[in-house]
Amino acid sequence: MNTRVCVIDGQGGGIGSAIIKALRTKYGTLPEVVALGTNAMATSQMMRAGANRGASGENAIVRTVSHAQLILGPISITWANAMLGEVTPAIAIAVTSAPARKILLPLSQENIVVVGAGKEPLPHLVEIIVEQEMKEVLSHV
Repeated sequence: MNTRVCVIDGQGGGIGSAIIKALRTKYGTLPEVVALGTNAMATSQMMRAGANRGASGENAIVRTVSHAQLILGPISITWANAMLGEVTPAIAIAVTSAPARKILLPLSQENIVVVGAGKEPLPHLVEIIVEQEMKEVLSHV
């Protein structure tokens, strides 16, 4: 069975694009990557980065995450009204309630501090996902 990884991002899709590019560089076509954008621009960016499929908006995210084996994105995808309101309460509930394992980057533009998370730049965080966390997930498939 192919692992379905949902990468969720909003606004410009830059975080999701960085994740997808790194996954493709390291693992090629395995796993299946579904880009889920809170808006069409974010989804488009992630599709250009190499996602297999993509969809935008609340309903697409809510429906798709329930079938994922892994969810990747910034921590703010679990916070209602984050990303300038693009993360709706329904999205936050769907992501946190999904049975999939979640690997979340401690990045946000919100007035929230995640103590102990450090302040690593995005490229270093993506490297941790690809080199450490994904190996563990893919070894169980």
